Amino acid sequence: MAFSGAKLALFLGADLLVIRRDNRPDIPFPDHWDLPGGGREGGESPQSCALRETYEEVGLCLRPRHLLWAATSWQPHGRVWFFVARRPAALARAVRFGNEGQGWRLMAPAAYCRDRRAIPHMAAQLRRFGNAGGFPRR
Repeated sequence: MAFSGAKLALFLGADLLVIRRDNRPDIPFPDHWDLPGGGREGGESPQSCALRETYEEVGLCLRPRHLLWAATSWQPHGRVWFFVARRPAALARAVRFGNEGQGWRLMAPAAYCRDRRAIPHMAAQLRRFGNAGGFPRR
């Protein structure tokens, strides 16, 4: 199946791991809160793309079995997969931020969806997941 990239809403405990994008005019959504993920490389699967990008961006090695929800959407650059994974809150201590973006943090999913710097189509997918009863309880 053709697709251009994949994103991962990674819950560590009840909070969402978000990345502050670089503040450069040559990228989409500069200085916004993003989720781990990015463009497809070669013939990789959507799952492999999301997991590789997560490792590159925050140093966490997740497995396909950790992915518990998936959806797709059409964006200007093509079809994008959106995955959700949940891992223990303690895994936040293992985050090793990569070389893209200004930093990372944990954020309540509802706060992300309301934040003016949330990427709109990522917030929409996250709301879709939440509306299906998927948000972790605090």
